[in-house]
Amino acid sequence: MMTYFYGWSLNSEASLYEKLREDLKTAMKKKEDGVRDTIRMVMSEFPKLTVPITLDSGKKSVRCKKEDEITNEDIMSIIRSLIKSEKILLEAKKETSSLFLEVLQEYIPKPANEEEIRKWIRENMDLSAIKNPMNAMGPVMKHFGQRADGALVKKVLQETLSP
Repeated sequence: MMTYFYGWSLNSEASLYEKLREDLKTAMKKKEDGVRDTIRMVMSEFPKLTVPITLDSGKKSVRCKKEDEITNEDIMSIIRSLIKSEKILLEAKKETSSLFLEVLQEYIPKPANEEEIRKWIRENMDLSAIKNPMNAMGPVMKHFGQRADGALVKKVLQETLSP
């Protein structure tokens, strides 16, 4: 189906914004309507990205972010919210996946799995000094950021620290 590589990774040289624009052009040329529509949906959310400003009158307001102000994290946040919405919709329809969901997932870093979290904890934390698993949540979540599910990290820490 898709021969061109759609998606983005943290190692990419291009920003996520640039990659989305490039992929949109490619999808249009290849007449891949599902991919084109998904990317357009993501880009249609960009006006929601705003910057607070103070007007000459002193009144506080906001303006849309300019193209060069939109960060990868901004876009990933939009994509994550679209993924969450799509999963809720699919659950209601008793379906497991859709082209929309699959395309969206190509533009965010893969979630950290249980083994990856367990390995990082073993290599980077002094477990003997930690009595309560919740005290270790902070450093783990800081390292993995949005890639880690808090519930999974909690479960791994409780298993790792239980006698």
